Order: sequence, then C-alpha cells, then structure tokens
Amino acid sequence: MVWIAVVLAVLGAFCLALGAQRQGSAVKADTGGLALNSAGFLRLLRNPRWVFGLLLLVAGMGMNAVALVSAPLTVVQPIGAIALVITTVVNAKDQGITINRATVVAISACVTGSALFVLLAVNATQENHHVNLEDELTIVLLLALAVGVFGSLAAVFKHRMSAFVYILGAGVLFGFVAVLTRIIGKHLLDPNGLFLANVQWYSVVAIIAAGGLGSWFVQSAYSGGPPDLVIAGLTVIDPIVGIAIGIAILGELRPDVHAVLAIAMATAAFIAIVGVIALSRHHPEVTKRKKEARKAAGSPSH
Repeated sequence: MVWIAVVLAVLGAFCLALGAQRQGSAVKADTGGLALNSAGFLRLLRNPRWVFGLLLLVAGMGMNAVALVSAPLTVVQPIGAIALVITTVVNAKDQGITINRATVVAISACVTGSALFVLLAVNATQENHHVNLEDELTIVLLLALAVGVFGSLAAVFKHRMSAFVYILGAGVLFGFVAVLTRIIGKHLLDPNGLFLANVQWYSVVAIIAAGGLGSWFVQSAYSGGPPDLVIAGLTVIDPIVGIAIGIAILGELRPDVHAVLAIAMATAAFIAIVGVIALSRHHPEVTKRKKEARKAAGSPSH
C-alpha cells in the first residue's frame, strides 16, 4: 500500500507541476503581466490551456489526497515538494529562461526546509481524533480574520500587490481549508451515525469563502510571477500553516516533546519560508519583469 501511495504522490507532483505551468502561461498570455480582473477570469474559463491546467491540478490534488490516506505523512509530504523542482525546470524550458544560482538556492531551501519540517512534525505531533466545537469555532474565526485581512489587501492594493503576497495569502488560506476539511471528514465518519448533522454550517461557509479567495490569489499570482512561486506557496506555506494550527489549537503536540525538536521545527519552517521569499525576488522571470518595468518607467513618453 505504501508503494502505491508513493507512486500516486509522484504522479500527483507531476500533475501539480504541469498544471501550474499550463495555467501560469495561460494567465500570463491573457493579462500580459497586469493584474487579473473578473473579465479576464471569465476569458480564462474559455481558454483550453487554462482548463487543461485546472484538470491537471485537480487530478494532482486528488492523487495526493489518496496518497496521504494510504501512507504516513513522512512518506508522502516530502514527495509533494518535488513538484516545485519539476515546475521550475518545465517553466524554464517553456519560457526559454536560464535558471540562475539564486533560484537553485531558493528552491533547495524550500524543498529541504519543508521536508525537514514535516519529518520533525511527525515526531512531535499526535492526531487529535476528537475535535470539540470550541476549537473548531476558533479555527473558523481565525480563518474569517485571515479572509478579511487578505481580502482587504487585495481590494485596497489590487494593482500594487506583489506575487509573493498573493501566494502567501493562498498558502495561509489553503492551510486553514485543509484543516477544516479534515475536521469535517471526521464529523462525517463519527460513529454516532449522524453524518451531515455533525457538520457545522459555519465551517462549510468558511471553506467556500477561503477556497474561493485562495483560488483567486493563485490566479493573480500567476499574472505577477512564475508558476514556480505558486507551487512553492502551496507545497511549503500550506502544510506549515496546517501543522501549526494542529499544534496551537487542536492540541496535537506531544507532551514529551523536547525543546530542541521545537527549535529545529521553527528553524526548518524559517528556512522554507526564506526560500519562498528569495524565489519571489530572485527568480529570473521576476528580475526580467522588474527590469522591463524600470525601463518602461524611465523611457520618455511620446
């Protein structure tokens, strides 16, 4: 069963990588690097390349979900990080760009930091099989705050928000969505036999709102940055946020965890996030756009 999970995780990583690259190139061609608007999004729904990318992303997430159910987190989660490497290579060939040293270092930090964080987290956490309503409501309220903050930023700084802020928001929102999805799944499988009656309406509303805004952020990140950055956010920030919620709110931290392990987890998370920040600043596609923007700003108008 573990080997099947490994194969599914690898295939899922390829689907995520190719799907992100397809969608990223479609959004870039449609917007020309400008901010995505509602009219542009409706055009994307009719774009075969974008739709194909969406199907690949859905397939990738589905295979990764099955893999997570079939094998330990320590086996599956680090494999998902290879999607970042695949996306970088595929996008570089598609766009005809050379991967610079800073990008290689940034991606290495992302993959190493996130994989190490997950491996350490498995040794420091235990699953909470019963989530009380107070904890669930706390998560929903925090998610509502996150939606409000990132939604306000998007509304106020729509044309000035960097791709990094978009992908940071998407990673945070999808981290919450993953936790609430797991909680709802436990409610549905509760032995009391009440199924949907166990599910809290506010959790469903929260997932829809966060998933919608997170998806918009992902598409907006494509218009302002490379697809590598999107995958970095979804494979690095998302799991870190999910595990942090489990530790801070759901009480999933083991009581016998040594301080050294906690410090190591924080260090690994820091390395991974620094890698995402570096990728958003030094990726050749990002630096090329900055140079073009400076050239356009400095050229005299006719």
